Formats: sequence, C-alpha cells, structure tokens
Amino acid sequence: MPKAKVAITLDTLTLRRVDRLVRDARYPNRSQAIEAAIDAHLDRLEHRRLIEECAKLDPAEERAMAEEGFAVDLAEWPEY
Repeated sequence: MPKAKVAITLDTLTLRRVDRLVRDARYPNRSQAIEAAIDAHLDRLEHRRLIEECAKLDPAEERAMAEEGFAVDLAEWPEY
C-alpha cells in the first residue's frame, strides 16, 4: 500500500519512548514504531465501537429473532 509522509509533533517523553523501542530493536525506525502504535490504537477504537453498538442490542429481542421459526424447522431436521 502506498504511504504518505506526514509531520507530527510529539512531547519529549513520548519521543524518548519511541526512540527506546527503536534502540531496543523492536522497530527498525521511528516511522514504523509510530505507525504500529497508531494502527494498534485505531484497531482498539474500532473494536470499542463494535462493543458499544452491541451493547445497544436487546438480548431478548435478539434471541427471539434467532429462534424465530426454530420450532417449526426442528420437525424437519433429520435424526442422527
């Protein structure tokens, strides 16, 4: 995937933490360390959104929809 350059401003402590990851060979350079951190954070935010949306669902209503027609279909199932 093509990449674009961006300029960011980081506080000194954050930059030291990024540099420590590079120095400890966790990442080959600052760019990859920062990209990995942003990707991880975006993944968490997107996952959190799914959790928030699922929390809005009514469990009884979801169960009723899942079981809708189940009793009728059960008679048609083959015996094992």
